[in-house]
Order: sequence, then C-alpha cells, then structure tokens
Amino acid sequence: MADTADPIVEIKRVSKVFQLQDQTIHALSDASLSIAKGEFVCLIGASGCGKSTLLRIMAGFEQPSSGEALMWGKPIAEPDPSRGMVFQDYALFPWLSVRDNIAFGPIARSLASSQVKETVDTFIELVGLAKFANAYPHQLSGGMKQRVAIARVLANDAELVLMDEPFGALDAMTRERLQDELLEIWQRTKLTVVFVTHSVEEAIFLANRVVVMTPGPGRIESDNALDLPRPRDVASPEFNAIRRVLGAKLHSHHQKKAA
Repeated sequence: MADTADPIVEIKRVSKVFQLQDQTIHALSDASLSIAKGEFVCLIGASGCGKSTLLRIMAGFEQPSSGEALMWGKPIAEPDPSRGMVFQDYALFPWLSVRDNIAFGPIARSLASSQVKETVDTFIELVGLAKFANAYPHQLSGGMKQRVAIARVLANDAELVLMDEPFGALDAMTRERLQDELLEIWQRTKLTVVFVTHSVEEAIFLANRVVVMTPGPGRIESDNALDLPRPRDVASPEFNAIRRVLGAKLHSHHQKKAA
C-alpha cells in the first residue's frame, strides 16, 4: 500500500521529442511536477506548449524521451485503469448505451455481474443520468456525453483522472454547469484530477493549483497554489487579481515567443 504522504504522480525532468517526417519537434523540455493525492491541478499555456503531451505521458500513452514519469514511485510504462483519460471529443462507443459504455471497464476487469450493476448504478446516479441509462450517444447532448465519459472513467476504479480540455467544445452555460458538477464529484470521491485548459478563468475556478507552461518546448514556468474559498465567485476582486497575475504570465510568454 502506498504511503498517502507520497505524491501520486511525479514528473522528473521529462523531455519529449517527436520526429515528424524531416522535422524534429521538441514538445517538452526538462519538465518537473509533483502531484499529491486528492489535488485538483490545472495545466494552462499556449497551444503547442506540450500540455496534452504531458497528460498523455501521465496516462501512459506516450513515453518520455528522457526523464521519468512515476505513479506511486513506479514508472508509468503503459495505460492502466488506475489512470483514466477524458477527452474533448468524449470517445464513447456509439453502438453501446449509456449503461453499457459505463459497464465496459468493470466487465473487462471480470467483475461479477452484480458488482458491475452496482458500480454502473452508482456512477450513473453520481453524474445525474439515471433517466438516460438506456439511451445511445447520438441521442445525448454534448454535456450528457461528457458526463458519460467521466462516469466511465470513475467506474473503471481510476485513482487519477486526466482531462484534456473536456469542456472546450461545449456552450458557455453547459460548460459552467459541468464545472460545478465536476467539482462536486471531485469533492465527494477525493479523486486526483489533472485538467488541461486554455481558459485562465476555468483553471482558477476549478483548481487547487494552476501550473503555467511556457510555449514549446514546454517547461513548467510557475506552479501557483490557490488559496480561494469555495464556491468561487468569478466576479470577486480576489478571483480577478489572480486572473490578472496568471494572464500576465501567459501574455509575457507570447511576447517573448513573438520577439
């Protein structure tokens, strides 16, 4: 059993280089980050700064070119149900109902049918989709699809949830509602969440810590702990003071890149 005082995830001096035809792409350079169990961490930065690459390394979809990515002190060598990924495009199985999409992981783990049903019922209820249990993805709104994607990850017994701009394609009202629902799920389940976003406001609203990355090759520019009470008011002076500070950090990188 891992000591809960240890970080759940450690990124140690990770660099990532891709070869694209005759081009060498330096996606990450010497990035280091430590995440404690139960934290909600947002990664922000310009397009192409390596946020999604770093997330995919944490998930086990990519391997570092150099450095180490660890979960509970062990190398992240491949994808694993303990690390669930939620994408912007939902990635649901269109031929399966809501219930069967959520049941896919528990069935693959060979749980007894009674356990599968109990698990699916729990997480369908948690994301508020009990009335849509037998619907198919094409019958759902974008917000509902994203709820199914989140429930599917949770039902697979994930300790770490990695979210790559999950609300980026949604309208503003749906996005705000899902932000509130995600925070409620996080507070109830004590999950660890790493969330990539382009929105400074979204990051401040959700996170305990906001990690600012430099333009590619991505490095960790600053790691900002947020001491704002919840629920957070995006119109408050305290919220907007933090938004100005983080916005200035991002803006300074754009200026340096353009210079």
